[in-house]
Amino acid sequence: MAETKRELFIGSHLSTSGGWGKLLERSHGEGGTTFAFFPRSPYGKRSKTLTEQGARKLGEQLRSEHYGPLVAHAPYVYNFAAKDESKREFAINAMEEDLRLLAAIRRAGQPIYLNVHPGAHVGQGAETGCRLIAESLSRVLNDLAESGEVVVPILLETMAGKGTECGRNFEEITAIISGIEERLTQPQTSAMTKTPIQTGEPEEAGVESESLVGVTLDTCHVFDAGYDLLNDFDAVLANFDEVIGLNRLKAIHANDSINGLNSHKDRHANIGDGALGLSFFTRMVNDPRLNTLPMILETKELTPTTHCDEIALLRGLAQGQV
Repeated sequence: MAETKRELFIGSHLSTSGGWGKLLERSHGEGGTTFAFFPRSPYGKRSKTLTEQGARKLGEQLRSEHYGPLVAHAPYVYNFAAKDESKREFAINAMEEDLRLLAAIRRAGQPIYLNVHPGAHVGQGAETGCRLIAESLSRVLNDLAESGEVVVPILLETMAGKGTECGRNFEEITAIISGIEERLTQPQTSAMTKTPIQTGEPEEAGVESESLVGVTLDTCHVFDAGYDLLNDFDAVLANFDEVIGLNRLKAIHANDSINGLNSHKDRHANIGDGALGLSFFTRMVNDPRLNTLPMILETKELTPTTHCDEIALLRGLAQGQV
């Protein structure tokens, strides 16, 4: 009997205008099985419509519909590597608020992550930037753990290397992760024990509790950063595994690239219209190391059906119909 392929968990970054219910309507409209969203304004202002009560109801509904893990996106204004301490403090405090809001979704049994751009060192140097990011994010996790809150795992996004971005290579990502984990005041233990850091996942004998820090691989960013996903796909994943560990990879930002390999530009093309092309995306959606992960489209909406069409395209590539 032929093996039945599980449907991809795929969706786009959706607007939260109108609240949680409208967010779910938009996901249904594009045929998604996961999605991304900002838990507050992308400019940092707290949302009045995204309430904890509504978040729990959304989580219950998504779980009943068998959605894949959600990948919320922290606002771009957060810079955990800023020179100005007040800017780092703003990012820390706002992110703690975001994670408390998202915890209501996780408490309802719906898996969710918070993806974050690590930050820009603004001339301080990558080593200092990575240290400041680790200090900031470990403080976020420690504060939530000490309050007894369910902790939504944080995902560091791979960056293209534009300007002074940190996270432009796998070594910087793993330096940040190591720096966070060595600063955690509450050690992670197996799910057999009552760990003070609660991720909201059901406990199961013999299963390690989920790491609080993972990675989102942005296909455009990684390619633009100099990793040749198109011509050296397996070698790139082997390098990721060696430096970071594929067990850390929790989500994909599925974007084609306008400028291409080693450009360090971070300009997304629509699926199949850029330097990566359909051959890469065919391989991505059929690779067992990647095709079980939530995949988020961050491509331009050229028409009202762009994301619906791209979701159908990627599913077709996975099923051999394109």
